Amino acid sequence: PQGSEEAKAFVNAFLKRSMPKMKDEGIQDILTRKAVVLEHYSKKKTKQKRKKTKGFTAKQRREMRLFEIEPEQQRYTIFLPLHELWKQYIRDLCHGLKPDAQPHMVQGKLLKADLHGAIVTVTKSKCPSYVGITGIILQEFKHVFKIITKEDKLKVVPKLNNVFSLEIDGFISYIYGSKFQLRASERSAKKFKLKGTIDL
Repeated sequence: PQGSEEAKAFVNAFLKRSMPKMKDEGIQDILTRKAVVLEHYSKKKTKQKRKKTKGFTAKQRREMRLFEIEPEQQRYTIFLPLHELWKQYIRDLCHGLKPDAQPHMVQGKLLKADLHGAIVTVTKSKCPSYVGITGIILQEFKHVFKIITKEDKLKVVPKLNNVFSLEIDGFISYIYGSKFQLRASERSAKKFKLKGTIDL
């Protein structure tokens, strides 16, 4: 137990330590009003910034030639296993491609499917030199298909003003390239509207 004077001295010393920025007169003024707010200095935690992993820009990818297929790899036979994988993928997507399957259902699935590995033929075109080109799609971009033909030639065929036919297990589907100018990743989320007749 402490006396009143010792208690006052303790409180004054405690307040001086707790409120180092305040003068003695200010402390006494606070004590007369019996309202004491002790200052609290919290240590600020330094947040560690997470480093974002930056990918390559489009320009860097072009300079590094990441998506270019080497001439020695441009052979039709190399990509036939890819075509077989694609056919199995479409069969699974369309639940088996049974003879009683509804054509519009198959067409809807094909429009949203990934076409890498599909064998397509240019059936109509405003440029006659494109008509008849047949091969496996190796790369699909927003505006063009890169197709490897049986003659081991890599053809870049624009989607605009071209109609492509695609056949699998007896089902033939036609792709109007002018209405198909999307990246594969964007196409899967797009809703295609059925139209009666479409012109090039």
